[in-house]
Amino acid sequence: MNEVKNKPVAYYPGCALEGSGHSYDRSTRAVGKALGLDLVEVKDWNCCGAMEVKNIDPKLQTYLSSRVMSIASDDMGFDQVMAPCNGCYHNLKKAEYDLANDADSVAVTERLSEKAGHATYKAGGIETIHALDWIKDKIGEDGLQSRIKKSLNAVKIANYYGCMYTRPRHIFPEKDAGPGSESTSQPHFMDDLLAAAGAEIVEYPLKTACCGGAHTLSDSDTSTKLVINLLRAAEAAGADVIATECPTCHSGLEMHQVRAEKRFGVETSVKIVYFTQLLGLALGLSAREVGLHENISDSLGFFKEKGLA
Repeated sequence: MNEVKNKPVAYYPGCALEGSGHSYDRSTRAVGKALGLDLVEVKDWNCCGAMEVKNIDPKLQTYLSSRVMSIASDDMGFDQVMAPCNGCYHNLKKAEYDLANDADSVAVTERLSEKAGHATYKAGGIETIHALDWIKDKIGEDGLQSRIKKSLNAVKIANYYGCMYTRPRHIFPEKDAGPGSESTSQPHFMDDLLAAAGAEIVEYPLKTACCGGAHTLSDSDTSTKLVINLLRAAEAAGADVIATECPTCHSGLEMHQVRAEKRFGVETSVKIVYFTQLLGLALGLSAREVGLHENISDSLGFFKEKGLA
């Protein structure tokens, strides 16, 4: 691996990875360490604006995301910031687009940055990447395959990307850019990495369908029904596990899997596991090191049976 690929990256965990998605944070850090990749957490980071702020004042959300990028680039000197959460990743990418194309967003960001006493982020100052980009670009399938200690060949996986990883397409100019790039219509980076770790990837038609995460509090039944579709489709495809790369999607699938049985009498047995947890097990890390005990979906027995935990 050359020096450029080995460069540390600014790490923006976001709010969810400090709470409901803590096992994603734990496993991301553990996998990074196992692969020799350095993460430097963005200092004094704030919420990206999530769904709540964006729905009330989208320009305030743009400012909040810009502050994270300003700290990472202007204060810490990084040229990449990695956000594992689809919501954070999406919001930073959207803020980048808005600051490059919308004068009103620029004016609001300049005014709030000055009031807060920090440098105003300028579009193009840093590149926002996802955890999938991070491992794919810096290690790649061949590099990952050479480090595997316990193959995932006994596990059938449906990869679930969620809707915010690919939509809206215009804020992801690096996707759909030809060979080697990610696709917005048929994302494959998670498929590629887990296949390199030996897993059998099943054909999953709902990989970018919405899980209803934004409606969980306002209309739980709708969210549960959307999750039931995702769970049933995965089982129909023959999957043992749904791999996730978003804390909101992951929590939604886990909680609504339980609610589906209690509220609608729909029982499914597919396990919900972060892709970083799966990679960690394949790299020889323990179930506790990747935080399997923190998941609601109890997969420990399954992975012990497969000789992976």
